[in-house]
Amino acid sequence: MWLLDKLLKQVIARGWMIVTDHDGKTYEYGAAEGSEQPLRIRLTDKKAASHIARHPQVGAGEAYMWGWLQVEEPHDIRDLILFFTMNSKAHGDKAIQAQGPLRKIAEKALAAVDGFNPKGKARKNAEHTYNLTRRLYELFLDEDRQYTMAYYRNVDNSLEQAQVDKKAHLAAKMYIKPGMTILDIGCGWGGFALFLAKHYDAEVLGVALAPDQIAFCQERAEAAGLADKCKFSLTDYRDVEGQFDRISSVGLLEHVGTPHYPEFFKHTHRLLSPDGVMLSHCCGRAGPPGHTDAWTRKYIFPGGYIPALSELVTESEQAGWQIMDVEAMRFHYSHTLEEWYRRTVMHREEIEALYDEQFYRMWLFYLAGAEQSFRHGTMVNWQLLYVKDRAAIPMTRDYIEEESARLRAAEAVPTWHLDPMFREAAE
Repeated sequence: MWLLDKLLKQVIARGWMIVTDHDGKTYEYGAAEGSEQPLRIRLTDKKAASHIARHPQVGAGEAYMWGWLQVEEPHDIRDLILFFTMNSKAHGDKAIQAQGPLRKIAEKALAAVDGFNPKGKARKNAEHTYNLTRRLYELFLDEDRQYTMAYYRNVDNSLEQAQVDKKAHLAAKMYIKPGMTILDIGCGWGGFALFLAKHYDAEVLGVALAPDQIAFCQERAEAAGLADKCKFSLTDYRDVEGQFDRISSVGLLEHVGTPHYPEFFKHTHRLLSPDGVMLSHCCGRAGPPGHTDAWTRKYIFPGGYIPALSELVTESEQAGWQIMDVEAMRFHYSHTLEEWYRRTVMHREEIEALYDEQFYRMWLFYLAGAEQSFRHGTMVNWQLLYVKDRAAIPMTRDYIEEESARLRAAEAVPTWHLDPMFREAAE
């Protein structure tokens, strides 16, 4: 415990935490501020403290997953992550600094290797992330299974409303005309592709690498009567041929891998018509390039990387793109992740029945950690419009809000889901 004790004394400068080791000995950090209750942590295994201290990138997450680290009520793992994020933000990430230069260099090198995603590995990574039980995603996502940031025009809006507003915002930016051909790269469960086919009478092709996602997309298209307009294919974007008036990629660039950015931008440039528009929505860094933490790469998004704006601009320019619009979406994802976390907790018993308790704790750690990165860290969402010809979109952004308002008015969002009791009864 001595190493973890030393580390916590360096890191914790705000708040109050009490740690009880496996042998019953307690350690106190920080101090009470007013009438606040301490955050109480219990380590249940003699290896827990050493594992957390010696492996800062993965140790705490694994200890929580394995039941070695427990957060005592009334707090939970989300409170613990918020506690450490608060201290890191105020005083610098001393836990990471304590790793030493050699470990940081090694971690960066491993992250770079992990970002190499040839076709076979890309498919395997996609299946790891998205081929989980369908029911899991039904339990914490909105009804349309949008597994990307929702757009909170009002922070009091429901997740369902915020996801409709996201789709409307994205579609409006693309400046689509009826009958156009659209390629949706990384189409997920098909919600955005179906949205475009429905509202624009467009010919849409959605491609992704997870077999169950594509099967579900095809089922949805048939059920919606859009199978003739909206096609879905289990295809790597690098194998797509032809030409399209519009291209969208929502939550896709995070999985491409930095070594493959030149390939991505060159190939999409070939696929887009001369007067076309490409929209990219992705998680991003409001700062310089970095690397994905080891825990997330290992358990949630193997091969994943969240890019800095400078990387997206530099690589796209070299492929011949012109960037006509950039929007930094601040805080929207933190509200999205907070709601995903709430719904996950609400369905704990069913998720543990689908998988097990360790999976449930892993999922909570992932959602809570991601939320705090977007709420208190430097994570944002980037939305960029790429063109070959500057005349492809109007001179002002007025068209975006006008079209977004039209689309929102056309989409009726049910309100029963606002009450958890009604949501559980409906499910």
